[in-house]
Amino acid sequence: MHNHGGGISLVEVSSFGLLAAIACYVFAALRRSPRGRWPTHRILLWIAGCLVTALSVQAATANHDDFAGHALAHVGLGMLAPVLLMLSAPVRLALRSLSAVPARRLARLLRSRPVRFLTHPIPAAVLNLGGLWLVYSGGLYASMHTNGLLFVVVHTHIFVSGYLFSVSIAGVDPNPHRAPFATRAIVLSVVMAGHSILSKYLYANPPADVPAASAEAGSMVMYYGGDAASVVLVVLLCAAWYRDVGRRRGRSAASRQPSTV
Repeated sequence: MHNHGGGISLVEVSSFGLLAAIACYVFAALRRSPRGRWPTHRILLWIAGCLVTALSVQAATANHDDFAGHALAHVGLGMLAPVLLMLSAPVRLALRSLSAVPARRLARLLRSRPVRFLTHPIPAAVLNLGGLWLVYSGGLYASMHTNGLLFVVVHTHIFVSGYLFSVSIAGVDPNPHRAPFATRAIVLSVVMAGHSILSKYLYANPPADVPAASAEAGSMVMYYGGDAASVVLVVLLCAAWYRDVGRRRGRSAASRQPSTV
């Protein structure tokens, strides 16, 4: 994970990958399109999401003995960065930028059963919240700091599951199988409660070899940081519901208007 012998560290690899992701996104966003200009705020959201991801990886690898630093990285990598990246609508940009054949293939992929399953709120919530409980209460937290591959797998899972959960609750990209608002609201409430319970559990039951003071500080970071990220999802979900209701009322009012000859 670290660069002790002249090799390439995890931070350097992830930073290079994120810089490449920013370059590709900006290139696609700035290309001329008959559909008009790509919104500037989405470009800024993508860049911000990549920067938060990079800082979170750096925080996760900086000091394994600092549970508060790990908790901060957890909030950034698994909650804040996924929301920022989700709001940048990368799939919508890809469909807009790709030529006809790759765009049709991507559209078919979005309609496939595996994608439909992974972007449903319930499986996404199980991957997200269940993975966190497994890491912190199943002994993986101590093991991943002595096993570089496990460290990468765990943090990749935290990031990917956080992104899938954000997409399943308040995604802005095209989703042919989006779950009803009631389902998303219930699942979000359950995950918020589960994350709060996990934070309180860690406050009282620190992971192995984590000092009590560090565990308490880290648990508070996870508790309040998780609540802040969850509130953002609540606002986004309510805003989407409000827009949907407005569109349905508009269509209903238009259908009731008498036709004129």
